[in-house]
Amino acid sequence: MNKADLANELARRSKLSKAKAWEILNATFESIKTTLKKGQKVSLIGFGTFSVRQRKARTGRNPKTGETIKISARKVPAFSAGSALKDAVR
Repeated sequence: MNKADLANELARRSKLSKAKAWEILNATFESIKTTLKKGQKVSLIGFGTFSVRQRKARTGRNPKTGETIKISARKVPAFSAGSALKDAVR
């Protein structure tokens, strides 16, 4: 399922227009992105938690040349599935 499929499913289940469903879906994603940019978590009970994790600086290897390179520290988005979602997938 891609974003368009998700918007169509949202429109069908909520009896909204496709345009309104796209608007809601985009607003939801923007809200999650904005909250993560601030370094805060987004917890959706029964679904999961979006958070930001810090990766440490490390050394890696260029796969083409085999040369050792330094990979800088950075923040990355993370998702942890909630128990209800885990149970639904089992």
